[in-house]
Amino acid sequence: MDRSYVPPVISGELGRTAPRVAEDRNFYARGPRAPSLFQIDGLPVSGLIEEFGSPLFVFSEYDIRAKAKRMREAFRSRYPKTSFAWSLKTNYLGAVCKILQSEGWIAEVVSQFEYEKARLTGFAGQDIVFNGPYKPHAALRAAIEDGALVQIDNWDEFSAIEELVAGQGKIVEVGLRVWLDAGIKPVWSKFGFALDNGEAGRAAARVLENPKLRLHTLHCHIGTYILSPDAYAVAAKKLLQLREELRHKYHHLVPCLNLGGGFPSHSLLHGYLGPVEQVVPPIEAFATAITDVLRALPPEEQPLLRLESGRYLVDEAGYLLSSVIAVKGVNRPVMTDGGLSARAYKERMILNEDSRIGYVIDAGINLLYTSAWYQFEILPARAIEAPPVPSRIYGSLCMAIDVIRDHVDLPALETGDVLAIHPVGAYNVTQWMQFIQYRPAVVLIGNDGRPDIIRARETLADVITPERIPKHLEP
Repeated sequence: MDRSYVPPVISGELGRTAPRVAEDRNFYARGPRAPSLFQIDGLPVSGLIEEFGSPLFVFSEYDIRAKAKRMREAFRSRYPKTSFAWSLKTNYLGAVCKILQSEGWIAEVVSQFEYEKARLTGFAGQDIVFNGPYKPHAALRAAIEDGALVQIDNWDEFSAIEELVAGQGKIVEVGLRVWLDAGIKPVWSKFGFALDNGEAGRAAARVLENPKLRLHTLHCHIGTYILSPDAYAVAAKKLLQLREELRHKYHHLVPCLNLGGGFPSHSLLHGYLGPVEQVVPPIEAFATAITDVLRALPPEEQPLLRLESGRYLVDEAGYLLSSVIAVKGVNRPVMTDGGLSARAYKERMILNEDSRIGYVIDAGINLLYTSAWYQFEILPARAIEAPPVPSRIYGSLCMAIDVIRDHVDLPALETGDVLAIHPVGAYNVTQWMQFIQYRPAVVLIGNDGRPDIIRARETLADVITPERIPKHLEP
C-alpha cells in the first residue's frame, strides 16, 4: 500500500472542497449506500475489535507523523526560525509523546503532573516549556533546577520565582504570558498579564530589572479551535509592539515569540455546517498569516517563533471503535420500491420524532469528553445498502445525558454492528473519566502496520487500588 502523504486537492469551482469530497457528502448522488470505514491503516476494523475487544481507541502513527511533517514544512518553509512544542494535555499517552518527540517537538506542560510525566517520558528539562496558572512550589523549583522555561502567569507566581532564583548561582531564563484581544471572543483573560492596561509591560520590566532573571519569551494563547488565521497575525503584531517598547526602554530584544496553539483539526463544532474542508482553513493559511508579520522585520530582529500545537497534530489520528448493543425506536416509515423516494423518506424521518431511531453503543460520554462541543463523524464498519436517515447515538451509561450524537445520518444498523467514531484523538484520553464502565484499551497502529497496546484495558484492580478502608469499617 502506498502510504506517502497526498496533499488535499484544491477545486476552483468548489473553493477548498475537492469534487470527490463533495460527492462523498451527498449520500443520495451515489444511490442508497451510506459511507463506511472498513480499515484503519490497512487493518480491518472488525479484526481490531476481535483481537482487542470493544470499545477500543485506535491511533495511527502514520497520521500523527504526517500532520507533524505538514505543520513543520508549512512554517519552516516560510520562516526557518520556528520551534514546536507538543501540548501534553492534548494526549498524555507515552507512545504519542514519543512519536512527537522523535519528530523534533519539545514538551509544553501546564501542571506538576504533566511536568513529571514529560520528564519520565524522556524530555530533558531544557526541552520543556512550563505554562499554567498553578505551578506548585516544588514543581517550580524542579523546573528551574532542570533548566525548563517557566512562563510566568501571575504576580504571586512571580514572587515565588524571585525567591527561588535569589539563591541561584546562575541567570534563569523565563517567559511571560500575556493576554490580549486579537478579535477572538471570548478573550482568554484568565491567563497571564493584560497587555492593553500596561500590566504586561510592568511584569516585563520587573523581569528585566532583576539581575537573576532574563526575559526569553513573550507568550500568548488566544483560544482554541481558532478559524481565523488573521487573529494570529494581530496577536503577533501586538506582542512585537511590546517587544519593541521593551527594547527601546531596556535595550533588550526578547529573543522568542510564542503564539501558543489553538490550530483546528478537521472537525466541526455543534451548529456548524460542513463540509469541514470549507470551514477549517489549512495549516498553511495560519503559517502565512503569522510568518508574514515576522518576515517584515529586519533579519537581525526576527525572533524565534514557538508554537504549542496539540489538537491539530493528533485529533484525526484517533478513532473510537464501538459496537451497537441495542436498537431503540424502530417505528420507521416503510420504504418500498413503489413508495417513498429516498429524499421523502429522510424528510419524514426528520419531521416525525417518533420515527427517529436510536442506537445504544458500548461506549459513553465518559470516554468522549469533547462530544459536548464537537459533532463526530460516525461510520459503520461494513457496507450497508440502505439510505442514511436521521438517527441518535446513545452511550452505555445509565444517564439520560449520555448522547454522543443527537442527530446523525446512518443506515439501518443491527445489534453487533461496529461503528468508527472520528476524529477523537485530542483531549479525550486525557479528559475521560472512570464512571460506571471500565475504560477501554488503546492501540497504536505503527508505521510497520502492527497494532500494539499502548494503554491496557482498565480492570477493577486499577480502580480500587488507591482506595483505603478505615479499620472500624472492616468486618
